[in-house]
Amino acid sequence: MKNTRLFLKGALASAVLMAGSSALSTAYAACGIEGGRVSIVGNEFPAIQTVARGAESCAGDGVEVKSNLTADHQKINVAGMQGNPAEYTTAIIANSSIVALMNEDVIRPLDDLVAKHGQDIPKNQLITVNGKIMAVAFMANAQHLAYRKDVLSELGIEPPKSYEEMLAAAKAIKDAGKSEFPIGGAYKAGWNLAQEFVNMYIGHGGEFYKDGSPEPAINNEQGVAALNMMKELTAYMNPDFLTHDSNATGAEMEAGNVMLMNMWGSRIGVLQDEEGAPKEIAENIEVAGPMMVGDSGTPATTLWWDGWTVAKNISDEDAEATFLAMKNGISPSILNDDTMGEAVWMIEGYEPAAVNQGVFASIASGATAYPMLPYHGLMHTALGNEIADFLTGKEDAAKTLADVEAAYVTAAKEKGFLN
Repeated sequence: MKNTRLFLKGALASAVLMAGSSALSTAYAACGIEGGRVSIVGNEFPAIQTVARGAESCAGDGVEVKSNLTADHQKINVAGMQGNPAEYTTAIIANSSIVALMNEDVIRPLDDLVAKHGQDIPKNQLITVNGKIMAVAFMANAQHLAYRKDVLSELGIEPPKSYEEMLAAAKAIKDAGKSEFPIGGAYKAGWNLAQEFVNMYIGHGGEFYKDGSPEPAINNEQGVAALNMMKELTAYMNPDFLTHDSNATGAEMEAGNVMLMNMWGSRIGVLQDEEGAPKEIAENIEVAGPMMVGDSGTPATTLWWDGWTVAKNISDEDAEATFLAMKNGISPSILNDDTMGEAVWMIEGYEPAAVNQGVFASIASGATAYPMLPYHGLMHTALGNEIADFLTGKEDAAKTLADVEAAYVTAAKEKGFLN
């Protein structure tokens, strides 16, 4: 786990700085695809849509390129790559979701394709696992504070730097009649809810496993504290918080209901434009760094990269077409005034935008990388399935954490990680 943390902190920071200080390169020219099929599955936020459009521009002359971008991508990417041939020739993934693809052996090492077509791809973008290149990263991401600066300013409240300060701010906002439910969060039961626990648990200084082994170790003081803080926050959230993913809670801020939330940096540009929110709201949505919690000194967030893979169960022609199309999808040509602020791009020619300062602040704060361990996906699933019972008052914290560990152990034994 330490090696993963060092890679992400060092590589993301250096790749972003290198991209921001370089001039546009002409290394990425025409797609150069002679034939083949490209089928993309990934998330649906603007940066991913931009990458998909860049890949789709390679279509024509016998080359088919299509994409399925959906919030449910993690529910369908493994199944969609298990067939022979695979339905999807590439999945756009992040730290956590690549693990499931590797565990199921549905993606191929890219060393040969990089040697043939990708020698100009910066090494910081090549995600290497056990000595093999398994993905090409194109953006950094993290969750951090988003807030309504006009409301906080009117009430004389400084942007919170901790979750304890967020609770105090939320009470003041509610007492002033500015919002009944001033806090938003991606607390949808399942993956989103588990991610919020991961952030909060790391922020309390928690370790997920015993001595670097797959043995779970979350039923402890830090785990209880993380759950308790999450529950305190839900008192200021829409009562339907267990149905709210990033899209839904973002819409609540655009509607003027949410004043404070922990949000992905890749989503901020959508909040600050005037397509989903009135001008007076959009122009008052600001970002700050990640929040702290407790006294561990560790930010309650995780560092991420997003990148793309190539499926194993496809022809060599389709694999080559996919590599070249996706390489075009992350070429400097995709960067312009409209796309520059969509992400912290790990692409040559990227110029940092104000909208991305929250992600930069997360990197600078020493935030921890999301655990890229082969068994952590099982822990994430167990968390997403179990902790809603605590937030709805059906179980206490210790029972919930025990249930999480039990569910994880069962899954880890089935996968051969535990005896």
